[in-house]
Amino acid sequence: MEGQPAVGGYPVQFDVAYPDRELNRLTTFFRIFWIIPILIVLGALGHYWSSGGGTNHGAGYAEVGGGGSVVFFATLLMIVFRQKYPRWWYDWNLEITRFTNRIGVYLFLMDDNYPSTDEQQSVSLYFPYPDAKQDLNRWLPLVKWFLAIPHYVVLFFLIIAGIVCAVIAWFAILFTGRYPRGIFDFLVGVGRWANCVNGYAFALITDEYPPFRLSP
Repeated sequence: MEGQPAVGGYPVQFDVAYPDRELNRLTTFFRIFWIIPILIVLGALGHYWSSGGGTNHGAGYAEVGGGGSVVFFATLLMIVFRQKYPRWWYDWNLEITRFTNRIGVYLFLMDDNYPSTDEQQSVSLYFPYPDAKQDLNRWLPLVKWFLAIPHYVVLFFLIIAGIVCAVIAWFAILFTGRYPRGIFDFLVGVGRWANCVNGYAFALITDEYPPFRLSP
């Protein structure tokens, strides 16, 4: 499901479809164990690309900060020195971000469909391919990670609150089969905020500073 940024909205668009149905209590109860295989796959992606696998779309992938990460440092260097953002690096950053978000949504019990490696499922995430010469300041990528520090601080507390909310939702699903809508919307907002920061500071697809908000 390929979305487009809302008019006047932030370039990174994120949403999760609310599961308006009874969720699987068994997989919810054992979710922390059920998720292990797909986490191994995610971790293996970083090892695969950094070890030289995937000679077509993956050649030259630089692993940054663990398995399944966005191509950050190499993209930074290309923008600074060549004012280019290689299209397949963008494709990788978009798809790996989508994949990790599907895993996060499953971990936080917001969907009981096992995370797909390619299908969008309930998660909608889009950010535009930038024209590096027209849309991006070639020097700003050097400091974006630093400028985003206020967001890291806020997100630290939001993620702690999100973990508490997920525990509450876990009990609610076990007893009622339903995900509390208020908690769901809050967690979607936290995910939206985190993805906006990621798009700005690490995927480097925009120079527009991320908003301090949970809403789109």
